[in-house]
Amino acid sequence: MANKALLHQKILARLAADQELLLQSARAAHAEATDEQNKAENKYDTRALEASYLAQGQSRQALQTAQAIQQFEALELREFSATDPVELGALVELQSGPDHAFYFMGPASGGMEIEHDPGPVLVLTPHSPLGRQLMGRKKGDRWKLQVGGRPTQSVILGVY
Repeated sequence: MANKALLHQKILARLAADQELLLQSARAAHAEATDEQNKAENKYDTRALEASYLAQGQSRQALQTAQAIQQFEALELREFSATDPVELGALVELQSGPDHAFYFMGPASGGMEIEHDPGPVLVLTPHSPLGRQLMGRKKGDRWKLQVGGRPTQSVILGVY
């Protein structure tokens, strides 16, 4: 099976790169908000105000990304046996109808896709709809998963 430690490193690297990009963007928006040339020319000129809102939002996202980095750094990786239920740190191989996919149960940053061998891995949190359905299930478990508004037979092929 795919090297989970390498996957973990890739997730941390992506989060660090995202955080740096957010910080750069926040600094640029802050500089624009405080630039002398962006002084309001009349009461309808809101360029500086909009730039300050943007800087604030990007700073908040950078903070959330820093918190996600801390959560992933604190996550203990372990190998799961064939009888272990899905929990944080599990790499899950799922077949849903004709589709076959890999998911990593993480503490944060759900929706992030990481290129990894043998294929892309989507980070899920236990709070997402699919994450809730996977938590506690075991290899071989079958159930009807709602995909595109219709139920599809799903089976967990592996928990690593």
